[in-house]
Amino acid sequence: MQKILVVEDEVKVANAVKKGLEENGFEVDVAYDGRMGKSLAASNNYDLVILDLNLPHHNGYELCEVIRRKNNRVPVIMLTALGGVEDKMQAFELGADDYLVKPFDFRELLARIRVFLKRAGSEAPHSTQYKITIADLEIDREKKEVSRGGKKIALTAKEYQLLDFLALHKGKVISKLTIAEKVWDIDFDTGTNVIEVYMNFLRKKIDKDFEQKLLHTKTGMGYYLSEE
Repeated sequence: MQKILVVEDEVKVANAVKKGLEENGFEVDVAYDGRMGKSLAASNNYDLVILDLNLPHHNGYELCEVIRRKNNRVPVIMLTALGGVEDKMQAFELGADDYLVKPFDFRELLARIRVFLKRAGSEAPHSTQYKITIADLEIDREKKEVSRGGKKIALTAKEYQLLDFLALHKGKVISKLTIAEKVWDIDFDTGTNVIEVYMNFLRKKIDKDFEQKLLHTKTGMGYYLSEE
């Protein structure tokens, strides 16, 4: 049974989410403040975390960083009443994989959860290509590890998925629409610029310290990974 941590200080919301998830076959732990959430996250292994932004004791941003330090791969979905672009960007920068604005329909939350868990369970790869090498960049698709120049690079789950998708289509320009469909599986508000944000994250980790750049942009068309 897949295990989910819900960190939400609104008791009615937390209990409703817990009830709905349990009815759909998930094991659920609930924390009603950041301190409890931090403790549970540190002492348990979860398949996914649902995290409110505004929490007593430790806010969602702080807790997301703690979770990322412990498990860089676990999907994190943030819930919040704050729907501004800056709020979304900050959440993504700290490692959130998705962002849902309150009030929300539980069916939408459930659909997003299933997308992340399905992807996590099937990430060993759809192709027979278990290792991809592009210049000095190596992607081990079985271990989900990335290195460049022999040095390991820590990526979040979503950063890894994006890099892996581009690597499987090496040299091919991939549109933002295709990336949104294939990497996120859900429609994002284009006003968030989430794909551009994640490409910037990848560039900082993959290209910044190297003379040879591997991640490229074709203006108005999309992105591609190439040795050029």
